Amino acid sequence: MNLQARALLFDNDGTLVSSMESVHRCWTRWAGEHGITEEEFAGVELHGRTAVDIIAELLPEPVRAGALARIEALEVEDVAGGVVLLPGTKDLLSALPADRWAVVTSATRPLAGARLREVGIDAPVLVAADDVTRGKPDPEPFLRAAARLGVEPEQCLVFEDAPAGLAAGRAAGMRTVALTTTHPAEQLRADVVVRDLSAVSVQVTGEGLEVRTDG
Repeated sequence: MNLQARALLFDNDGTLVSSMESVHRCWTRWAGEHGITEEEFAGVELHGRTAVDIIAELLPEPVRAGALARIEALEVEDVAGGVVLLPGTKDLLSALPADRWAVVTSATRPLAGARLREVGIDAPVLVAADDVTRGKPDPEPFLRAAARLGVEPEQCLVFEDAPAGLAAGRAAGMRTVALTTTHPAEQLRADVVVRDLSAVSVQVTGEGLEVRTDG
């Protein structure tokens, strides 16, 4: 399928990179430190959500700020060796003009920056959890990225692996490409579904970006 766009907006973890082993390692340690049982923790969706939202589901308000600082510290410390590029990421990003793409993540800015640096990605625009008042599935993160790039929402194409992120892209009025890197295709509602970014190529044209997928 061929899609036309003016800008591409990428989720980070599960889309550009994988840090799932690090995420589960750090959050499991964090849960133990905060007295959260395995049963309670097993029912919490970690992927595609902000740490603020996850913590609010598990802990009372008075201790949340300290708990947030702790999980961020654990994850930043665990970045070295815990983050890898997913297939197709390097080739796709290298084909894009710097003013036509952004990373839109539910991670905090320090954590997102550390993960991107670990794999050598220099994002021209980064929208992180610190930059918004409402995280995915709210459209605010993607709308903010479009505004920073100076592109209308309907001219943006979102790449996501998580249902919450895809919902955010749709709510922003953007077309979506889902990657089956962390969820099966039947759980992903998108305009196109692909295995990973190796199934995506881009050609820069006078009209913007021509995106080709094998989905």
